[in-house]
Order: sequence, then C-alpha cells, then structure tokens
Amino acid sequence: MKKAIVLLSGGIDSSTTLAIAKEEGYECYALSFDYGQRHKIELISAKRVAQFIGVKEHLIVSFDMRQIGGSALTTDIPVPEGEVEGIPVTYVPARNTIFLSFALSWAEVLLCPTIFIGANVVDYSGYPDCRPEYLKAFETMANLATKVAVEGKIKFKVEAPLLYMTKADIIKKGLKLGFDYSLTWSCYNPQGELKNPVPCLKCPSCQYRLKGFEEAGIGDPLIK
Repeated sequence: MKKAIVLLSGGIDSSTTLAIAKEEGYECYALSFDYGQRHKIELISAKRVAQFIGVKEHLIVSFDMRQIGGSALTTDIPVPEGEVEGIPVTYVPARNTIFLSFALSWAEVLLCPTIFIGANVVDYSGYPDCRPEYLKAFETMANLATKVAVEGKIKFKVEAPLLYMTKADIIKKGLKLGFDYSLTWSCYNPQGELKNPVPCLKCPSCQYRLKGFEEAGIGDPLIK
C-alpha cells in the first residue's frame, strides 16, 4: 500500500486533508505538534480525528516555540478579533517549514514519498507558508536535502489538495467522505475549561470557520 505523512492539527483543513488521503488509498501516518501553542485543545482534536479516520500511526512531536516567540499563538500577544489586513500576529514564524521538516525526516525513515498538508490560499489568514510557490520550493529542497532522494530511491512530493478550495467546499468535501466535523477545533482563543471548551467566535480562525459552514448551508456542530 502507498504511504503518506499527513500533517494534522485537528482543524478543518488538516482533518479534511487526512480524510482525502485515506480515501485515495494511502496508508496514513498522522503527524501533530505540541509546540507551546496557546492551548492544547487542538491536540485533543487531532487524536480524535486520527482515531476516527484510522491511521497507521499518530506521532505527536514536542518542542517549545515559546522560547522563540513572535506570535500571538506562542506569546501573550492578544489574539485579534475579526478579519485583519496583511500577515496577522497569529502567524508563527516559519511554522510550516518546521512542521514539514519533521514530516520529511519521518518520511525518509519510512521510505514514504508523499507528504500531505492542508494549506489553503482562498479562505486563509494570509500566511506566506501556505502559498503554492512555497510548497513547490519545499518539495524541491526535500529532493536535494535527503539521502534517499539523492540516491534515487524516492522522489518526494508535497500534496496540498485543498489549496484552491473555499472553506465551504472543503467542508462539503469532508461531509461527502463521511467525516464528522464535531471532532475538529479551530478557535485560537478558546473560552471555558479544557474539558469543555467553547469557541470565542471572534478570532480570525473562528470567523473563517463560521463563514465556511454558513456558505456550506449547514450548522457548525461545535455551536449549540
């Protein structure tokens, strides 16, 4: 069976990407990160999603990006509300490069040529490391920087199946595949306790999520 590493945050995009990879016949290895982010709810969601879809292995890598800072997700900088112009303070410096590098390392060990990422350039927050030219550049680098690629054993490919889809189309795709979005989490600034969190409904991630479900014509299962 063909194998794939799938970056899994527990949000709508990465979860749908995992569902797509599974539907396309890949044996999926999910990769999540405990990097010092503002909350751990997304990791709980990632575990639930991985179990629901059925992955070969779910690896959670821990490191502390709070030591570097520079983002509202890794420092005490306030999370913005509503839409913002330009690159928002929720951008974590070089995060996708770091995440993809871990994925590449694991992929080389597993002799797995395909890495899936839920990057999107339609309904997203302006992050530079979600752009198609960035993903292509990383793919080129991956094939220059790894032993198995240099020896011709593998040619790495970075797949981003959601790249040009709206949030509504992403949700519709996941529902068509039988995915349960009540397992996911998107909010940057959750309210309440960890055992019973409530989305703030004000941060950019919540706003994109609300817009997606509204345009898809269905209710968000996290809002009761």
